[in-house]
Amino acid sequence: MNLDLDLLSASYAVCRLAPGLPVPAWAEKGDLVSITRTTDELSIVCPQDQVPDQVRSERDFRVLKIRGPLDFSLVGVLAGLAGPLAAAGISLFALSTFDTDYLLVKQDNLGRAAEILIREGHNILGA
Repeated sequence: MNLDLDLLSASYAVCRLAPGLPVPAWAEKGDLVSITRTTDELSIVCPQDQVPDQVRSERDFRVLKIRGPLDFSLVGVLAGLAGPLAAAGISLFALSTFDTDYLLVKQDNLGRAAEILIREGHNILGA
């Protein structure tokens, strides 16, 4: 399955806060924001320029958005993208929404990741 992916322009951070904290105002702005609360943590993905320095985070992620919407019956979408990247030693952070999936890769690995995905038959727009 060949997919079209859009490279989002901003750099993103993946943040970890204590599970009982309210969602901070800085975390609610941007073209892509993901907020996940578990009993163990409050995890936030948002543009990194919004994240205060003192917040525990991994920064310098770039985002590849799979053009959707994707049908829920599709099988292997993430595996088809993650497998070749894993084989090349490139880690990723994946997010899923109702309509599509997002791959976050570190800026340092973006060029190699794009080359690999293009070689696998995918299209990356905005790269």
